[in-house]
Amino acid sequence: MFDYDVLIAGGGNAALCSAITARRAGARVLVVEGAPKFYRGGNTRHTRNMRCAHDTATETLTGPYTEEEFWDDLLRVTQGHTDEDLARYMISRSSEMLDWIGEQGVRFQPSLGGTLSLGRTNSFFLGGGRAMLNALYLTAEKLGVEVRYDTPVTSLEIDRGRFVAAMVRGPDGERRITARAFVAAAGGFEANIEWLKQGWGDRAENFLIRGTPYNRGDVLRMLIDAGVEAIGDPTQCHAVAIDARAPKFDGGIITRLDCVVFGIVVNKNAERFYDEGEDFWPKRYAIWGRLVADQPDQIAYIIFDAKSLKMFMPSLYPPVVADSIGALAEKLGLDPRRLSATVDGFNAATRPGTFDHTIFDDCRTDGLTPPKSHWARRIDTGPYYAYPVRPGITFTYLGTRVGRDARMRIGGSASENMFAAGEIMAGNVLGRGYAAGIGMTIGSVFGRIAGEEAAAHASR
Repeated sequence: MFDYDVLIAGGGNAALCSAITARRAGARVLVVEGAPKFYRGGNTRHTRNMRCAHDTATETLTGPYTEEEFWDDLLRVTQGHTDEDLARYMISRSSEMLDWIGEQGVRFQPSLGGTLSLGRTNSFFLGGGRAMLNALYLTAEKLGVEVRYDTPVTSLEIDRGRFVAAMVRGPDGERRITARAFVAAAGGFEANIEWLKQGWGDRAENFLIRGTPYNRGDVLRMLIDAGVEAIGDPTQCHAVAIDARAPKFDGGIITRLDCVVFGIVVNKNAERFYDEGEDFWPKRYAIWGRLVADQPDQIAYIIFDAKSLKMFMPSLYPPVVADSIGALAEKLGLDPRRLSATVDGFNAATRPGTFDHTIFDDCRTDGLTPPKSHWARRIDTGPYYAYPVRPGITFTYLGTRVGRDARMRIGGSASENMFAAGEIMAGNVLGRGYAAGIGMTIGSVFGRIAGEEAAAHASR
Protein backbone atom coordinates (compact mmCIF):
# COMPACT_ATOMS: atom_id res chain seq x y z
CA MET A 1 0.00 0.00 0.00
CA PHE A 2 1.42 3.37 -1.02
CA ASP A 3 1.19 6.41 1.26
CA TYR A 4 0.31 8.63 -1.71
CA ASP A 5 -0.22 8.40 -5.43
CA VAL A 6 2.05 11.35 -6.19
CA LEU A 7 4.79 12.84 -4.04
CA ILE A 8 6.03 16.28 -5.12
CA ALA A 9 9.26 17.81 -3.82
CA GLY A 10 9.16 21.60 -3.97
CA GLY A 11 6.65 24.33 -3.30
CA GLY A 12 6.80 26.84 -6.15
CA ASN A 13 4.89 27.39 -9.36
CA ALA A 14 6.00 24.14 -11.02
CA ALA A 15 5.19 22.05 -7.95
CA LEU A 16 1.74 23.57 -7.54
CA CYS A 17 0.80 23.29 -11.22
CA SER A 18 1.79 19.64 -10.96
CA ALA A 19 -0.10 19.10 -7.70
CA ILE A 20 -3.30 20.76 -8.92
CA THR A 21 -3.26 18.84 -12.19
CA ALA A 22 -2.60 15.49 -10.52
CA ARG A 23 -5.27 16.10 -7.89
CA ARG A 24 -7.85 17.10 -10.50
CA ALA A 25 -7.08 13.76 -12.17
CA GLY A 26 -8.00 11.97 -8.95
CA ALA A 27 -4.55 11.33 -7.46
CA ARG A 28 -3.75 11.52 -3.74
CA VAL A 29 -1.04 14.18 -3.66
CA LEU A 30 1.51 15.28 -1.06
CA VAL A 31 3.69 18.35 -1.53
CA VAL A 32 6.78 18.61 0.68
CA GLU A 33 8.30 22.07 0.83
CA GLY A 34 11.71 22.37 2.46
CA ALA A 35 11.20 26.02 3.41
CA PRO A 36 9.01 27.40 6.21
CA LYS A 37 5.57 28.57 5.15
CA PHE A 38 6.62 32.23 5.03
CA TYR A 39 9.36 31.41 2.49
CA ARG A 40 7.35 28.90 0.51
CA GLY A 41 7.54 28.93 -3.25
CA GLY A 42 11.20 29.52 -4.00
CA ASN A 43 11.72 32.03 -6.81
CA THR A 44 8.01 32.19 -7.63
CA ARG A 45 7.69 34.59 -4.67
CA HIS A 46 9.72 37.18 -6.57
CA THR A 47 8.41 36.85 -10.11
CA ARG A 48 6.15 39.29 -11.89
CA ASN A 49 5.09 37.75 -15.19
CA MET A 50 5.12 34.82 -17.57
CA ARG A 51 5.64 34.57 -21.32
CA CYS A 52 3.07 32.59 -23.31
CA ALA A 53 2.22 32.36 -26.99
CA HIS A 54 -1.19 33.83 -27.88
CA ASP A 55 -2.99 34.66 -31.10
CA THR A 56 -4.79 37.88 -30.23
CA ALA A 57 -4.73 40.83 -27.89
CA THR A 58 -6.51 40.43 -24.55
CA GLU A 59 -7.62 42.70 -21.73
CA THR A 60 -4.04 42.70 -20.43
CA LEU A 61 -1.97 42.00 -23.57
CA THR A 62 -1.63 44.55 -26.35
CA GLY A 63 -1.32 42.18 -29.30
CA PRO A 64 -0.57 38.66 -30.56
CA TYR A 65 2.66 36.77 -29.80
CA THR A 66 2.94 33.83 -32.15
CA GLU A 67 4.63 30.53 -31.42
CA GLU A 68 7.17 31.25 -34.14
CA GLU A 69 8.06 34.64 -32.68
CA PHE A 70 8.41 33.07 -29.23
CA TRP A 71 10.74 30.44 -30.73
CA ASP A 72 12.79 33.12 -32.51
CA ASP A 73 13.20 35.03 -29.25
CA LEU A 74 14.22 31.88 -27.38
CA LEU A 75 16.66 30.87 -30.10
CA ARG A 76 18.25 34.31 -30.05
CA VAL A 77 18.82 34.52 -26.29
CA THR A 78 20.05 30.92 -25.99
CA GLN A 79 22.24 31.24 -29.09
CA GLY A 80 20.98 27.83 -30.16
CA HIS A 81 21.75 26.12 -26.85
CA THR A 82 18.33 24.53 -26.43
CA ASP A 83 16.56 21.26 -27.17
CA GLU A 84 14.53 22.47 -30.15
CA ASP A 85 11.91 19.72 -30.03
CA LEU A 86 11.29 20.19 -26.32
CA ALA A 87 11.38 23.97 -26.55
CA ARG A 88 8.90 24.09 -29.43
CA TYR A 89 6.64 21.67 -27.57
CA MET A 90 6.76 23.87 -24.48
CA ILE A 91 5.91 26.93 -26.58
CA SER A 92 2.95 25.16 -28.19
CA ARG A 93 1.64 24.11 -24.77
CA SER A 94 2.19 27.60 -23.38
CA SER A 95 -0.75 28.90 -25.40
CA GLU A 96 -3.08 26.97 -23.07
CA MET A 97 -1.52 28.27 -19.87
CA LEU A 98 -2.98 31.76 -19.52
CA ASP A 99 -6.53 30.42 -19.45
CA TRP A 100 -5.55 27.44 -17.29
CA ILE A 101 -3.66 29.54 -14.76
CA GLY A 102 -6.59 31.94 -14.62
CA GLU A 103 -8.91 29.03 -13.88
CA GLN A 104 -6.76 28.24 -10.82
CA GLY A 105 -7.52 31.67 -9.35
CA VAL A 106 -4.55 33.69 -10.63
CA ARG A 107 -5.40 37.17 -11.88
CA PHE A 108 -3.52 39.33 -14.38
CA GLN A 109 -2.99 43.05 -14.89
CA PRO A 110 -1.68 45.21 -17.76
CA SER A 111 2.10 45.17 -18.02
CA LEU A 112 4.37 47.71 -16.40
CA GLY A 113 5.93 50.38 -18.59
CA GLY A 114 9.43 51.80 -18.66
CA THR A 115 12.20 49.66 -20.13
CA LEU A 116 10.32 46.38 -19.84
CA SER A 117 8.57 46.56 -23.25
CA LEU A 118 6.55 43.44 -22.44
CA GLY A 119 2.98 44.63 -22.96
CA ARG A 120 2.45 42.32 -25.93
CA THR A 121 4.49 39.27 -24.92
CA ASN A 122 4.21 38.79 -21.15
CA SER A 123 1.27 38.54 -18.77
CA PHE A 124 1.79 40.24 -15.40
CA PHE A 125 0.34 38.79 -12.21
CA LEU A 126 -1.94 41.10 -10.27
CA GLY A 127 -0.15 41.47 -6.94
CA GLY A 128 3.06 39.87 -8.23
CA GLY A 129 4.47 36.43 -7.67
CA ARG A 130 3.39 36.04 -4.08
CA ALA A 131 -0.25 36.74 -4.97
CA MET A 132 0.02 34.22 -7.79
CA LEU A 133 1.54 31.70 -5.40
CA ASN A 134 -1.15 32.27 -2.78
CA ALA A 135 -3.87 31.69 -5.36
CA LEU A 136 -2.32 28.38 -6.44
CA TYR A 137 -1.91 27.20 -2.85
CA LEU A 138 -5.50 28.10 -2.06
CA THR A 139 -6.75 26.12 -5.05
CA ALA A 140 -4.51 23.14 -4.26
CA GLU A 141 -5.63 23.01 -0.63
CA LYS A 142 -9.32 23.31 -1.56
CA LEU A 143 -8.86 20.35 -3.91
CA GLY A 144 -7.39 18.28 -1.10
CA VAL A 145 -3.66 18.47 -1.86
CA GLU A 146 -1.71 17.91 1.35
CA VAL A 147 1.16 20.34 1.96
CA ARG A 148 3.93 20.05 4.53
CA TYR A 149 6.34 22.90 5.21
CA ASP A 150 9.78 22.74 6.84
CA THR A 151 10.00 19.27 5.32
CA PRO A 152 13.04 18.77 3.10
CA VAL A 153 13.73 15.50 1.31
CA THR A 154 16.81 13.90 2.91
CA SER A 155 17.21 10.81 0.71
CA LEU A 156 15.58 9.00 -2.21
CA GLU A 157 15.09 5.27 -2.74
CA ILE A 158 15.37 4.50 -6.44
CA ASP A 159 15.40 0.93 -7.71
CA ARG A 160 16.49 0.34 -11.32
CA GLY A 161 15.22 3.71 -12.46
CA ARG A 162 11.99 3.53 -10.50
CA PHE A 163 11.08 5.72 -7.53
CA VAL A 164 10.21 3.72 -4.42
CA ALA A 165 10.23 6.12 -1.46
CA ALA A 166 11.69 9.29 0.00
CA MET A 167 12.91 10.08 3.47
CA VAL A 168 11.76 13.51 4.62
CA ARG A 169 12.61 15.44 7.76
CA GLY A 170 9.74 17.45 9.19
CA PRO A 171 8.99 19.21 12.47
CA ASP A 172 8.02 15.82 13.96
CA GLY A 173 11.15 14.02 12.82
CA GLU A 174 12.06 11.79 9.89
CA ARG A 175 9.57 9.73 7.96
CA ARG A 176 9.71 7.38 5.00
CA ILE A 177 7.05 8.19 2.36
CA THR A 178 6.12 5.85 -0.46
CA ALA A 179 4.32 6.96 -3.61
CA ARG A 180 3.40 5.55 -7.00
CA ALA A 181 5.05 8.51 -8.74
CA PHE A 182 7.53 11.23 -7.83
CA VAL A 183 7.77 14.78 -9.21
CA ALA A 184 10.96 16.76 -8.59
CA ALA A 185 10.15 20.48 -8.63
CA ALA A 186 12.61 21.64 -6.00
CA GLY A 187 14.54 24.28 -7.96
CA GLY A 188 18.22 24.72 -8.68
CA PHE A 189 21.33 25.02 -6.50
CA GLU A 190 21.91 28.76 -6.59
CA ALA A 191 21.86 29.13 -2.78
CA ASN A 192 24.61 26.51 -2.42
CA ILE A 193 27.71 28.70 -2.61
CA GLU A 194 30.10 25.76 -2.34
CA TRP A 195 28.45 24.10 -5.35
CA LEU A 196 28.58 27.38 -7.28
CA LYS A 197 32.30 27.64 -6.49
CA GLN A 198 32.89 24.27 -8.17
CA GLY A 199 32.12 25.96 -11.48
CA TRP A 200 32.85 29.62 -10.80
CA GLY A 201 35.72 29.41 -8.35
CA ASP A 202 36.13 32.01 -5.63
CA ARG A 203 34.18 34.57 -7.69
CA ALA A 204 31.02 32.95 -6.37
CA GLU A 205 31.73 34.38 -2.92
CA ASN A 206 30.74 37.78 -4.32
CA PHE A 207 27.50 36.58 -5.90
CA LEU A 208 24.17 37.63 -4.42
CA ILE A 209 21.26 35.18 -4.45
CA ARG A 210 18.00 36.79 -5.48
CA GLY A 211 15.81 34.08 -3.95
CA THR A 212 15.64 32.22 -0.66
CA PRO A 213 18.53 30.38 1.01
CA TYR A 214 16.58 27.10 0.68
CA ASN A 215 17.29 26.40 -3.00
CA ARG A 216 20.46 24.39 -2.36
CA GLY A 217 19.98 21.70 -4.98
CA ASP A 218 19.75 18.81 -2.54
CA VAL A 219 17.12 16.91 -4.55
CA LEU A 220 19.03 17.56 -7.78
CA ARG A 221 22.21 16.18 -6.22
CA MET A 222 20.39 13.06 -5.00
CA LEU A 223 18.97 12.42 -8.46
CA ILE A 224 22.28 12.88 -10.26
CA ASP A 225 24.04 10.66 -7.73
CA ALA A 226 21.36 8.01 -8.31
CA GLY A 227 22.14 7.95 -12.04
CA VAL A 228 19.54 10.34 -13.42
CA GLU A 229 20.93 11.89 -16.60
CA ALA A 230 22.02 15.49 -16.15
CA ILE A 231 21.81 18.28 -18.69
CA GLY A 232 23.35 21.74 -18.74
CA ASP A 233 26.48 23.58 -17.73
CA PRO A 234 26.90 24.22 -13.97
CA THR A 235 28.14 27.75 -14.73
CA GLN A 236 25.12 28.68 -16.85
CA CYS A 237 22.34 30.42 -14.97
CA HIS A 238 19.83 33.24 -14.94
CA ALA A 239 22.11 35.97 -13.59
CA VAL A 240 21.27 39.67 -13.61
CA ALA A 241 23.00 42.78 -12.32
CA ILE A 242 21.41 43.73 -9.01
CA ASP A 243 22.10 46.43 -6.47
CA ALA A 244 25.36 45.58 -4.72
CA ARG A 245 23.84 46.73 -1.43
CA ALA A 246 21.23 43.95 -1.53
CA PRO A 247 21.30 41.19 1.12
CA LYS A 248 23.12 37.95 0.37
CA PHE A 249 19.81 36.09 -0.01
CA ASP A 250 16.21 36.89 -0.90
CA GLY A 251 16.59 40.45 -2.18
CA GLY A 252 14.09 39.60 -4.89
CA ILE A 253 12.83 41.70 -7.78
CA ILE A 254 13.12 45.05 -6.01
CA THR A 255 16.94 44.94 -6.10
CA ARG A 256 17.11 44.50 -9.89
CA LEU A 257 18.19 47.50 -11.93
CA ASP A 258 16.70 48.31 -15.33
CA CYS A 259 18.69 51.46 -16.09
CA VAL A 260 21.66 50.02 -18.02
CA VAL A 261 20.26 51.17 -21.38
CA PHE A 262 20.08 54.78 -20.13
CA GLY A 263 23.74 55.17 -19.24
CA ILE A 264 27.07 53.39 -19.24
CA VAL A 265 28.45 50.59 -17.07
CA VAL A 266 32.02 50.65 -15.79
CA ASN A 267 34.10 48.27 -13.68
CA LYS A 268 36.26 49.13 -10.65
CA ASN A 269 38.90 50.47 -13.06
CA ALA A 270 36.31 52.94 -14.42
CA GLU A 271 36.35 51.16 -17.81
CA ARG A 272 33.35 50.21 -19.93
CA PHE A 273 33.27 46.55 -20.91
CA TYR A 274 30.10 45.85 -22.98
CA ASP A 275 27.56 47.42 -25.32
CA GLU A 276 24.80 48.78 -23.06
CA GLY A 277 22.46 49.30 -26.04
CA GLU A 278 22.86 45.98 -27.81
CA ASP A 279 19.21 44.90 -27.66
CA PHE A 280 15.95 45.53 -25.85
CA TRP A 281 16.29 45.15 -22.10
CA PRO A 282 14.00 42.10 -21.61
CA LYS A 283 16.22 40.14 -24.01
CA ARG A 284 19.52 41.31 -22.53
CA TYR A 285 19.03 42.03 -18.83
CA ALA A 286 19.97 38.46 -17.90
CA ILE A 287 23.43 38.68 -19.51
CA TRP A 288 24.62 41.39 -17.18
CA GLY A 289 25.09 39.17 -14.16
CA ARG A 290 27.63 37.08 -16.07
CA LEU A 291 29.29 40.18 -17.48
CA VAL A 292 29.78 41.65 -14.02
CA ALA A 293 30.98 38.27 -12.72
CA ASP A 294 33.89 38.53 -15.18
CA GLN A 295 34.97 41.94 -13.89
CA PRO A 296 37.52 42.55 -11.10
CA ASP A 297 36.02 41.82 -7.68
CA GLN A 298 32.70 41.09 -9.42
CA ILE A 299 31.42 44.64 -9.11
CA ALA A 300 30.42 47.33 -11.58
CA TYR A 301 28.70 50.72 -11.61
CA ILE A 302 25.85 52.05 -13.75
CA ILE A 303 26.48 55.73 -14.48
CA PHE A 304 23.76 58.09 -15.78
CA ASP A 305 22.62 61.69 -15.45
CA ALA A 306 19.56 63.70 -14.52
CA LYS A 307 17.93 63.23 -17.94
CA SER A 308 17.38 59.53 -17.22
CA LEU A 309 16.57 59.49 -13.52
CA LYS A 310 12.81 59.00 -13.89
CA MET A 311 12.79 56.76 -16.96
CA PHE A 312 13.03 53.37 -15.18
CA MET A 313 11.87 51.54 -12.09
CA PRO A 314 14.38 52.32 -9.32
CA SER A 315 16.02 49.88 -6.95
CA LEU A 316 14.98 49.55 -3.34
CA TYR A 317 18.11 51.55 -2.56
CA PRO A 318 18.61 55.18 -3.65
CA PRO A 319 21.26 55.94 -6.28
CA VAL A 320 24.56 57.50 -5.33
CA VAL A 321 24.42 61.16 -6.39
CA ALA A 322 26.94 63.94 -6.92
CA ASP A 323 27.20 67.28 -8.72
CA SER A 324 30.12 66.21 -10.91
CA ILE A 325 31.53 63.01 -12.39
CA GLY A 326 34.69 63.44 -10.33
CA ALA A 327 32.75 63.76 -7.10
CA LEU A 328 30.63 60.76 -8.06
CA ALA A 329 33.79 58.71 -8.61
CA GLU A 330 35.06 59.60 -5.16
CA LYS A 331 31.81 58.47 -3.57
CA LEU A 332 32.07 55.17 -5.45
CA GLY A 333 35.71 54.62 -4.59
CA LEU A 334 36.76 54.96 -8.25
CA ASP A 335 39.65 56.95 -9.70
CA PRO A 336 38.10 60.37 -10.54
CA ARG A 337 40.43 61.00 -13.50
CA ARG A 338 39.73 57.60 -15.04
CA LEU A 339 35.98 57.87 -14.70
CA SER A 340 36.00 61.43 -16.08
CA ALA A 341 38.08 60.27 -19.04
CA THR A 342 35.70 57.37 -19.70
CA VAL A 343 32.64 59.63 -19.60
CA ASP A 344 34.34 62.28 -21.74
CA GLY A 345 35.30 59.64 -24.31
CA PHE A 346 31.77 58.30 -24.39
CA ASN A 347 30.29 61.78 -24.77
CA ALA A 348 32.64 62.59 -27.62
CA ALA A 349 31.68 59.40 -29.45
CA THR A 350 27.90 59.86 -29.25
CA ARG A 351 26.15 60.85 -32.45
CA PRO A 352 22.98 62.98 -32.66
CA GLY A 353 19.74 61.10 -33.04
CA THR A 354 16.14 60.84 -31.91
CA PHE A 355 16.11 59.08 -28.54
CA ASP A 356 13.37 56.47 -28.07
CA HIS A 357 13.98 53.52 -25.75
CA THR A 358 10.90 51.67 -27.11
CA ILE A 359 12.51 51.11 -30.52
CA PHE A 360 15.97 50.51 -31.97
CA ASP A 361 16.69 54.22 -32.22
CA ASP A 362 19.53 55.97 -34.07
CA CYS A 363 21.31 57.24 -30.93
CA ARG A 364 24.66 55.46 -31.07
CA THR A 365 28.37 55.91 -30.65
CA ASP A 366 30.94 56.07 -33.42
CA GLY A 367 34.54 54.84 -33.12
CA LEU A 368 34.16 53.67 -29.53
CA THR A 369 35.10 50.22 -28.19
CA PRO A 370 32.89 48.71 -27.00
CA PRO A 371 30.19 50.65 -28.87
CA LYS A 372 26.80 51.61 -27.60
CA SER A 373 24.54 50.61 -30.47
CA HIS A 374 21.30 52.33 -29.41
CA TRP A 375 20.01 54.75 -26.79
CA ALA A 376 23.35 56.52 -26.47
CA ARG A 377 23.01 60.03 -25.04
CA ARG A 378 25.69 62.27 -23.63
CA ILE A 379 26.08 62.09 -19.87
CA ASP A 380 26.32 65.82 -19.30
CA THR A 381 23.39 67.00 -17.19
CA GLY A 382 23.94 67.15 -13.45
CA PRO A 383 23.38 65.91 -10.93
CA TYR A 384 25.02 62.61 -11.81
CA TYR A 385 23.93 59.24 -10.50
CA ALA A 386 25.25 55.71 -10.07
CA TYR A 387 24.17 52.30 -8.84
CA PRO A 388 26.77 49.74 -7.71
CA VAL A 389 25.89 46.27 -9.02
CA ARG A 390 26.94 42.66 -8.42
CA PRO A 391 25.88 39.38 -10.06
CA GLY A 392 22.45 38.36 -8.79
CA ILE A 393 21.81 34.66 -9.37
CA THR A 394 18.16 33.73 -9.89
CA PHE A 395 18.46 30.06 -10.80
CA THR A 396 20.95 27.59 -12.22
CA TYR A 397 20.61 25.63 -15.47
CA LEU A 398 22.29 22.34 -14.56
CA GLY A 399 19.39 19.92 -14.16
CA THR A 400 17.76 16.62 -15.07
CA ARG A 401 17.20 15.62 -18.68
CA VAL A 402 13.53 15.03 -19.53
CA GLY A 403 11.36 14.25 -22.54
CA ARG A 404 8.08 15.78 -23.69
CA ASP A 405 6.30 13.81 -20.97
CA ALA A 406 8.55 15.36 -18.26
CA ARG A 407 9.96 11.93 -17.40
CA MET A 408 13.53 11.93 -16.19
CA ARG A 409 16.05 9.81 -18.03
CA ILE A 410 18.03 7.24 -16.10
CA GLY A 411 20.18 4.36 -17.27
CA GLY A 412 19.69 5.36 -20.90
CA SER A 413 15.89 5.28 -20.89
CA ALA A 414 12.90 7.12 -19.50
CA SER A 415 12.07 6.51 -15.85
CA GLU A 416 8.89 4.61 -15.16
CA ASN A 417 7.59 6.97 -12.48
CA MET A 418 9.94 9.93 -11.95
CA PHE A 419 9.17 13.35 -13.41
CA ALA A 420 10.70 16.81 -13.21
CA ALA A 421 9.35 20.32 -13.68
CA GLY A 422 10.56 23.87 -13.29
CA GLU A 423 14.06 25.10 -12.61
CA ILE A 424 15.36 21.62 -11.84
CA MET A 425 14.94 20.76 -15.55
CA ALA A 426 15.12 24.23 -17.10
CA GLY A 427 18.47 23.44 -18.70
CA ASN A 428 16.65 21.37 -21.32
CA VAL A 429 15.22 24.62 -22.71
CA LEU A 430 17.73 27.17 -21.44
CA GLY A 431 21.26 26.10 -22.25
CA ARG A 432 22.27 29.71 -21.76
CA GLY A 433 20.73 33.17 -21.78
CA TYR A 434 17.26 34.23 -20.71
CA ALA A 435 14.27 36.29 -21.76
CA ALA A 436 11.81 37.71 -19.27
CA GLY A 437 9.09 35.32 -18.09
CA ILE A 438 10.45 32.08 -19.60
CA GLY A 439 11.23 30.53 -16.22
CA MET A 440 7.57 30.73 -15.27
CA THR A 441 6.60 29.27 -18.64
CA ILE A 442 8.87 26.27 -18.11
CA GLY A 443 7.51 25.73 -14.60
CA SER A 444 3.85 26.06 -15.54
CA VAL A 445 3.95 23.97 -18.72
CA PHE A 446 6.11 21.13 -17.43
CA GLY A 447 4.49 21.26 -14.01
CA ARG A 448 1.15 20.59 -15.63
CA ILE A 449 2.63 17.85 -17.87
CA ALA A 450 4.35 16.20 -14.90
CA GLY A 451 1.09 16.22 -12.95
CA GLU A 452 -0.82 14.72 -15.86
CA GLU A 453 1.72 11.97 -16.43
CA ALA A 454 2.27 11.18 -12.74
CA ALA A 455 -1.46 10.86 -12.11
CA ALA A 456 -1.89 8.70 -15.20
CA HIS A 457 0.89 6.39 -14.04
CA ALA A 458 -0.57 6.18 -10.55
CA SER A 459 -3.98 5.16 -11.88
CA ARG A 460 -2.71 2.14 -13.78
